[in-house]
Amino acid sequence: MAKKLYVGNLSFQATADDVRTLFSTFGEVQDVSLVTDRYSGRSRGFAFVEMAAEDSATKAREALNGKPFQERNLTVDWARPEGERREGGSGGGRGGRDRDFSSGKKSFRRY
Repeated sequence: MAKKLYVGNLSFQATADDVRTLFSTFGEVQDVSLVTDRYSGRSRGFAFVEMAAEDSATKAREALNGKPFQERNLTVDWARPEGERREGGSGGGRGGRDRDFSSGKKSFRRY
């Protein structure tokens, strides 16, 4: 059964092929998803690696977590299912709106 790993603290110059080569020493790599910024296309410094076998993923996690790769110490852990991940974004705020408490009406800031 395939097992997915989270790989953090990647060098911004690391490519999906670099990550695939690193993890393939522990077993068959089914997929590498290097996460990139949607606007600039640059790496965000983390990836998800799907290994074909759970024992290969366990070996890779134990061997690579905290180890240097392209001059940065990797963070390797089990990837959480999508439902358990935190939502992205700014994490709150007033959404660009102010409340006018004297009249009870909402007012919007213009930029």
